[in-house]
Amino acid sequence: QVQLVESGGGSVQSGGSLRLSCVASEDIYNSYSMGWFRQVPGKEREGVAGIDSDGSTSYADSVKGRFTILQDNALYLQMNSLKPEDTAMYYCAADLRRMSVLLALGLMPNYWGQGTQVTVSS
Repeated sequence: QVQLVESGGGSVQSGGSLRLSCVASEDIYNSYSMGWFRQVPGKEREGVAGIDSDGSTSYADSVKGRFTILQDNALYLQMNSLKPEDTAMYYCAADLRRMSVLLALGLMPNYWGQGTQVTVSS
């Protein structure tokens, strides 16, 4: 069982930045695809960004040019130019399947963190 723990959430004003971090219970970063998903109460969980084991990345259209997913001993999501519509619970996720495929098809990964709240005020 892969255990994931996110951190770095908080409250910022529109246009601000946050950097989310995700650590795994074991070294899975070069074996699993990993990604970030977010969810607002009453809405379905959506994929935000993913990085596959080969290093390829994928992003939701809504965050392209603003968010960057990166891996360096841990998984990170650098979020810049934040907008109020980015407000959500953000979840770190992992799967043996390609994250690019999961994002494209709207499929959910097998392993999840508990989430970290991001709130953007205007």
